[in-house]
Amino acid sequence: MKISPLMASNDKMDMVRLWSGVFRKTLRCAAAILLGATGALAQTAATQAPKASPAQSLLAQADEVLAEMSRITGLPIKAPLKKLVLSRAEIRKYLEESLHGEYTPEEIHTQEAVLKAFGLVSPEFDLAKFLIGFYTEQAAGAYDPRRKTMFIADWPAPEMQRLVLAHELTHALQDQNFDLVKFLHAQRSNDDATNARQAVMEGYATAAMLQRMMGSVSLASIPSLEPLLAGMVNQQMAEFPAFTSAPYFFRLQALFPYAQGMGFMYTGMQRGGWKTLNELFVRPPETTKEIFDPSSYYDGKTVPSISLGHPPGLEGIGGLRVLAENTFGELGYYSLLGQFISEAEAKTVGTGWLGDRYILYEGSTAGQFVLVARTRWTSSETALAFFRDYHAILAKKYPELTPDKRSSTDLYMGTAANGQVILLRKGDECLWAEGVPSEKADPILNWLRSR
Repeated sequence: MKISPLMASNDKMDMVRLWSGVFRKTLRCAAAILLGATGALAQTAATQAPKASPAQSLLAQADEVLAEMSRITGLPIKAPLKKLVLSRAEIRKYLEESLHGEYTPEEIHTQEAVLKAFGLVSPEFDLAKFLIGFYTEQAAGAYDPRRKTMFIADWPAPEMQRLVLAHELTHALQDQNFDLVKFLHAQRSNDDATNARQAVMEGYATAAMLQRMMGSVSLASIPSLEPLLAGMVNQQMAEFPAFTSAPYFFRLQALFPYAQGMGFMYTGMQRGGWKTLNELFVRPPETTKEIFDPSSYYDGKTVPSISLGHPPGLEGIGGLRVLAENTFGELGYYSLLGQFISEAEAKTVGTGWLGDRYILYEGSTAGQFVLVARTRWTSSETALAFFRDYHAILAKKYPELTPDKRSSTDLYMGTAANGQVILLRKGDECLWAEGVPSEKADPILNWLRSR
């Protein structure tokens, strides 16, 4: 599920790539620390940037930075760059138009419904309104691969402007060489794969921006880069109210493409430099697990696929229809555990994810959902730990939940206001269904057991 990276619909623009402004202060600070640590503090972004940034100067500056990023990454410039200088109000208008232009009302509804069904937001949550506030708070420029245009914000300080341009113009090079729209939407039925590709795109652009600031010092020579970057990001993000007040799920999934994506790039750079990183667009990772654990990708480990199917007899009951089918991924379950349980538990259990699939049904009554899911974990012990965690999550989602007498160590059955809840552990798997009509509880239990 993604919201740009988190929403359930697959054919959509990635809003997070518009969010380079989130990191404009963070990355300046991080790069300065890295440069100081290696003794390469000869020239900072402030001395490199012009003192004045009128529109014409910004346009010329963009061409200079584009050529510089091409030299750093080895990606050739294949076409002249379209670019526009916009005010803060124009950037906000652009983001709003992009959101409504890319998502149909049905797609926005689907994305919102998945968030509500997993209990990540309240029943009154307005996704479109949230996204506009969440992303426009920090937006400071964007490259749009659909319009093939660089939108340059006219308000960042000069020393920040080149940082934003370095990051976003790397996206322009990615687009000219690999077609970002095609790259991001290649796995339309697997949001986890899309999130992994998002991390490739943003992690790569972040690495290129940092490499530009470091000059002749190789990024691969800096130890423990990901923890430093993650710490700086979290510290700087405290300045943004919309971000700090957002649920943990949103915050983690918004930061993931940059922080964990940068760590993934760091490992790749150590193993083969920019040539290896450029090959990621040809053979990208398939899961966010590979982003969390880069060695699993670079060592060629495979993650097994998992299927679910449609439980018999649900469609048509009470007007139920299939609204979404997708993969939540390690990122999704890590975020879910972090929001409902704790980040420590997410690190312990969430990283044991090996595969999943979910299907969401929607009824004719507003807020009526049936959620069915299947997950696989690295061991039966991890599956049991998740079983217990998800039982706790169910209790938080449904305060009125009452257990059935059939509940046992590996099975929980209960009644909530929206229907029956079934949670089952089988070896290294956990399967469950929520909101099940009472007359379908036994057939659904038997079906889950047969998976």
